[in-house]
Amino acid sequence: MADETPKAEDFLAQIDHRPPARQWMDVPTEIRKGMYCYAANPKSVEYLGLPNARQWNPIEDDWQLPDNWQQILHEGFKERLERFRSVKVFMDICVRCGACADKCHFFLGTGDPKNMPVLRAELLRSVYRNDFTKMGKLLGRLNGARPMTAEVLKEWWYYLFQCTECRRCSVFCPYGIDTAEITIFGRELLNLLGLNIDWIATPVANCYRTGNHLGIQPHAFKDMLDFFVDDIEEITGIRVEPNFNKKGADILFITPSGDVFADPGTYSCMGYMILFHFLKEKYGLDVTWSTYGSEGGNFGFFTSHETMKRLNAKMYLEAKRLGVKWILGGECGHMWRVIHQYMDTMNGPADFLEEPVNPITGTKFENAKSTKMVHIAEFTADLIKHGKLDLDPKRNDNKIITFHDSCNPARGMGMLDEPRYVIKNVANHFYEMPANTIREQTFCCGSGSGLNAGENMEERMAGGLPRANAVKYVHEKFGVNMLACVCAIDRAALPPLMEYWVPEVEVTGLHELVANALILPGEQERTTDLRGEPLPGMEDADE
Repeated sequence: MADETPKAEDFLAQIDHRPPARQWMDVPTEIRKGMYCYAANPKSVEYLGLPNARQWNPIEDDWQLPDNWQQILHEGFKERLERFRSVKVFMDICVRCGACADKCHFFLGTGDPKNMPVLRAELLRSVYRNDFTKMGKLLGRLNGARPMTAEVLKEWWYYLFQCTECRRCSVFCPYGIDTAEITIFGRELLNLLGLNIDWIATPVANCYRTGNHLGIQPHAFKDMLDFFVDDIEEITGIRVEPNFNKKGADILFITPSGDVFADPGTYSCMGYMILFHFLKEKYGLDVTWSTYGSEGGNFGFFTSHETMKRLNAKMYLEAKRLGVKWILGGECGHMWRVIHQYMDTMNGPADFLEEPVNPITGTKFENAKSTKMVHIAEFTADLIKHGKLDLDPKRNDNKIITFHDSCNPARGMGMLDEPRYVIKNVANHFYEMPANTIREQTFCCGSGSGLNAGENMEERMAGGLPRANAVKYVHEKFGVNMLACVCAIDRAALPPLMEYWVPEVEVTGLHELVANALILPGEQERTTDLRGEPLPGMEDADE
């Protein structure tokens, strides 16, 4: 954690939600350490073919902009207004009612008015009125218009990268304005000037080069899974044998690479491997991993529509190369929003794949009829519903669980019930957080949309405060000690958030819980869970 991040008790005391004394246009932007991410590495920007690759520093005055940067922005704005009708509508219909204002986790966590969704969008609308509306040109500031200046540009950059594009504000907007789309639009404009952050630009470049956001080579990807094979054998006595790049397999499985390389996602990865071994032994299901299409997360989503499209295409091209029937996707967040909301108009429909049908239960996944990609929570819930898994929920009895609806699967694809159904069948102790903090109204982890860096820890702790507050409530009322989720970013972001605000609560993926409970054919008596911690009743097994 950054040295500058205040202690939790001091953090709460400094939040001030009182309105500022000055109009928002008169409040200068202070780019403060701990509240922003480092600038994009020029090598990454150059690798992707994005413009204006260069060294620059957000806290220095000179951002090394091209001489005609205002013209580039104006023309980019104009082009996108013509191309994306939704953006034009969102620019025009907001009446500034403020219904969204207190729905944003960053406003709740910082008290900064410019983190209200209505005002964050107004940062762009003010320039839109100035450049593209008659009233704005005639009345100027009286109509809420202002010209684009270097100060405005820096304000855009600072606050557009304090939005996680979670879309909670859109749930409460009476006009249906999706401020996340405005943020996406604004970030795309900033990228025309090479103004990205490195935690986005470098993962995007790595995904494009090696197939995953860490830039891991195919052989290293396989080595990591082989390492898990050894761990699983030690725990269960069973040696699983994952397939890699197998042509003609039934299903291609793609999960975020964070599941392969970082705890606690690694336990989810072991969970997938145990589940696939069980399904192969019992039902002959043939699942393959790809060492080339090794990233479910789409970091292009945080850069531009074009880079989002390029990374999305890689998964489908790999499915086509391997000749599988359809794709099973792991526990991820933004992968699913891209798949369900953008895939068909970007790269689809994927007519070379079959309509997904569970070969074990016969269930047709109607929601995946076009995309040909099924979320593993849906897949596992279907197996449980049809009695196809041998489960012992008591193995998770030491875990008192609550569930964090990850923003993109929940609001982006409406997946609300399946994870809960799975948890309630693999564990005996489950409690919901307050109703206005879950399901469609879920609070963001505070680190999505490319903000999960280390240098902006104060920003992350502020953005995650509402989520942590709800977890703290069920921790104190029910003794919850485990926060489950179905997103790799959440599995990376939530542990430091819990450590900061609710240190008694750990974080798990769904399939770590599944694998703990799943009884493999021929397994030895298990004494530990996937983390190597004693199962309930086995605390003295090693003595």
